[in-house]
Formats: sequence, structure tokens, C-alpha cells
Amino acid sequence: MIINTGMRTDIPAFYSNWLLNRIKEGYVYVRNPYYEHQVTKYSLNPNVVDCLAFCTKNPHPLISHLSELNKYKQFWFVTITPYGKDIEPNVPNKKQVINDFKKLSEHLGKNAVAIRYDPIFINEKFDVSMHIKCFEKLLDELKGHTEDCTISFLDMYEKVKRNAPDLRPPTEKEQIQIAKAFSKIGKQNNIVIHSCCEKEFLKNYGLDITGCMSKEIIEKAIDSKLNAPKSHSKREGCTCLLGNDIGAYNTCGHLCKYCYANANTGLVRENMKRHNPNSPFLIGEPEAEDKITEAKQKSWKTNKDEQISFI
Repeated sequence: MIINTGMRTDIPAFYSNWLLNRIKEGYVYVRNPYYEHQVTKYSLNPNVVDCLAFCTKNPHPLISHLSELNKYKQFWFVTITPYGKDIEPNVPNKKQVINDFKKLSEHLGKNAVAIRYDPIFINEKFDVSMHIKCFEKLLDELKGHTEDCTISFLDMYEKVKRNAPDLRPPTEKEQIQIAKAFSKIGKQNNIVIHSCCEKEFLKNYGLDITGCMSKEIIEKAIDSKLNAPKSHSKREGCTCLLGNDIGAYNTCGHLCKYCYANANTGLVRENMKRHNPNSPFLIGEPEAEDKITEAKQKSWKTNKDEQISFI
């Protein structure tokens, strides 16, 4: 199975000590985001965790601890955008993020790391031509360090409309322009450009629409075949192996204007104050009303001694 750390928050950036403590303890408690006293206990035993998956804007706090993660096969999405502090107020300098990406690639191999350039939006500063210019520079910098990059266009959730009224998603015409240019840049740098939950018509313009964390991508990352269940994602068009996420909503300190996982800044700050790196929960402590259920976990590897070659 896959343990995912990045669909609800950014654990490497803000909760790395907690994660390392949970790995030492061998388990984690996760609250149901809609029924807070329904708690799932996940084992972090590498015998059942086929892949530890990350999605982060700042891997730096874990870079010096990579040896402590070596017992896991891993897949890292590192989000790198050209946006500034007005959009991503607490994301570190992008040069540092790029350098850390390279370190991850050197440690894990280029199949285990991928770029996320998302969300793509249009505003006064970032039009189509600016995105193309920034994307070309980014892929040129990371050529040889990865073979995969995922893009997506801004989704206008209600919280995004409220927090970022000056941003808009690209029109269909603009999406086609971006898809054509990005796929060409990808080919020039030997990097496949995947789209995340976008319209199927974009495959006609060079994008790979088979998924950003597909079975094939995870198999390539961990160098093993998987007999994985079908995707249970409720998001239209998503066929990825998302696994089980151990994060929590309204806890990401990056406070990006376009974020779908944070409702508002005040709630995030209050939740972060409740974080205890020694707790089995990411936020808060066990409560008397909690009903804890152990997750049914098993390895998806078809043969633990069998590896596959992508040469």
C-alpha cells in the first residue's frame, strides 16, 4: 500500500520532526476530516508500506534526514512555481527548492522524484507567454534529474474565489497554447508532461493524461510491480494511486492564496499551535471520544523479490 503525506498539508516543510518520530514509533493516528472522533491507526512498517509518497513545496527540513527514510521506497512530488511572496508568502527561495530537488534525485534516483508546476493561473503578471518562459527555464535547470512533470490549471473552489479573487484559470484557448508549448519543452528535456485531472482533449496537444501518480509511475519509482486496487479518488478524472493520507486540512503554513486545503489563515495558525511533534496525531492529542480503528494494510507488491527494469 501507499502512505501519502501530501494531499492535505505539507509535512516535510512544517512537520518533519513529527514524521520522523512517527516512523520511530511505527504507527500514526489520522482523524477523519469529516467525523473528527473517527480515527484510523496506520502502521508505518515497511513490510506493508510499499511507497512513502510526498508532495511538498519545501523538502529542505528532511534533506538531512534522508538516511532515516532509507528503509522505505519513496516517491516525491516537489512543487516549483515562478510565483512570488504575494501569492506564496511562506514558500522558500526557489533556488533552494531546486537544489534540494537535485539532492533528492541524487539520493533516490530520478524515477523517484517529479516536478509539479501547478496551479497554473492567469493574472496581471502571469500570462501564457510568462508561464512558457518560466517553465522552459525550470525544465532546463532540472534536465537529467527527473523524467516526469505534472501540471494543472487553477480550480476555482469557493475558498479560492474568496482568498484569491484576482486569479483566474486559463481559458480553453490558453490551455491549448500552454499544453502545446509545455509538451514541446518537455520533449526537449526528456521529461514527460502529465496533466492532473484536466480535460481529455489536452492529450491532442502532447500532454499525458494517464495520471500523475499512476500505477506505472509508482512502479517506476519503487522498481517493483504492484497489484494495486483501482483508484478510490472522488475527484473526476483521477486514476492515481493516492493511497492513504496521514495529513490534515487547514494545517499548511505556506498560506498560498490559491490553496484548496486551507479555509483561512486564522484557522491554520490555531491548528499549528496545537501541533505536538510527540503526539500520534498531526494536530492535537487523543481524546476520550475517539474511536480508533486499525487500517487493514498489506503490501501490493506482486513478488517482493521481483524487480522490474525500465532501461
